[in-house]
Amino acid sequence: MPQKIALYHNTKLIEQTFGLRTGSIRHEPRYNVNPGQNIPIITNNNETECIIMRWGLVPGWSNDPLIGFQLINAKLETINQDKNFKNSLRNKRCIVPCSGYYVCKRIDRTTKVGYFIRHKNEDIFGIAGLWDIWGRDGGNLTTFTLVTTTSNDLINPISDRMPVILNKEDEQKWLDSNIQDPAEVIPLLRTYPSEQMEVYEISNYVNRAENEGSECIEPINVK
Repeated sequence: MPQKIALYHNTKLIEQTFGLRTGSIRHEPRYNVNPGQNIPIITNNNETECIIMRWGLVPGWSNDPLIGFQLINAKLETINQDKNFKNSLRNKRCIVPCSGYYVCKRIDRTTKVGYFIRHKNEDIFGIAGLWDIWGRDGGNLTTFTLVTTTSNDLINPISDRMPVILNKEDEQKWLDSNIQDPAEVIPLLRTYPSEQMEVYEISNYVNRAENEGSECIEPINVK
């Protein structure tokens, strides 16, 4: 499942991809987005809009905002029963714009190999997400999580989980806050086809959270 994500395309392309107003996003291209960091997230409360949120869901009822680091991903199979996610599934669904994401596969006790995964035909794709607002001491914290499902045949050798990538025709229905019955939106969440994705090995440069730039996604061991 995603351990880091990348959103390195410019704001104009993000706005065009998701039908947002020109100038509605303020975002510096990022190659190395880690849990606990902020990125623009797409929502819809009467109109499609962008809100800056922190990665790692903090449910509104929680007493501890640090719970967000445990809730960076939400399993599709249990989101309708899990107390951390079921309320957001009804009325706080979002799309996480993404240029690609990273996973790390453990080879043995001392060796891990990193991979970058992206859409084969689209510069930016949308991952199904859930969000919430946590408020204490007069301040609000807006956070999100990625919905994950079982991996396709391409990703499975690396990780048995992958984010739910939405089909373009399903995005507006997923965002529609007037739809509050999970039975209407859960069928939109499916494993994305292998033939639409690509994966390749990368160096450990991205492992350091402060490292940025295209070196994060440069392929290695290309045959």
